[in-house]
Amino acid sequence: MKPILVLAILLLGQPVVAGPFDDAEVAFRRQDYDTAARLFHPLAAEGIAPAQSSLGFMYAYGLGVPKDEVQAVKWYRLAADQGYAPAQSRLGDMLEDGRGVPKDEVQAAKWYRLAADQGYAPAQSSLGFMYAYGLGVPKDEVQAAKWYRLAADQGDASAQSLLGLMYANGLGVPKDDVLAYMWFNLGAAGGNEVGGKNRDLLAAHMTRDQIAEAQRLSREWMPK
Repeated sequence: MKPILVLAILLLGQPVVAGPFDDAEVAFRRQDYDTAARLFHPLAAEGIAPAQSSLGFMYAYGLGVPKDEVQAVKWYRLAADQGYAPAQSRLGDMLEDGRGVPKDEVQAAKWYRLAADQGYAPAQSSLGFMYAYGLGVPKDEVQAAKWYRLAADQGDASAQSLLGLMYANGLGVPKDDVLAYMWFNLGAAGGNEVGGKNRDLLAAHMTRDQIAEAQRLSREWMPK
């Protein structure tokens, strides 16, 4: 369900060993995945959580190593157990989708929450989704809107578009077409195509003044 995030997101939040780790990251950015995997492996074996998370990512998508979702889960879990938020979120993805591990939405929600409580936006968005649809947690649209908002305020395009849906339909928040348009617009600007489509659909039912206000709010919005 979750799109691939750039590796940079997986590397946030914990000190790492300079030198080999930097070299691995540079190799990944050059799309020299064989070199990146070779450099990440010993760092991950030493217990360095960002390297473990990065190696898990590479196994999950077959980058520089044979695709192996069981190995991906192994490395994500090792990093997640150290409290590394990006790995906790990615482990939640694997559990939610049943990739490399039996599908378990309750456990997925648990790992999303651990990462979300650290302020990690992708996990906050995922946890909002779980609440919106009652996956692994009781359905609670107010909680869904809360977690979407926390991620949206950080600039997470998916969360912005999902929050737009909540405002457009009055789910967990008062119905507000202007705010819905604003969040759709911000999500679209961040690369979320669904947000752009929903913005355009909503605009067909709004007045010019409402659209102008929503566009003004979009221009003035700043990430928190």
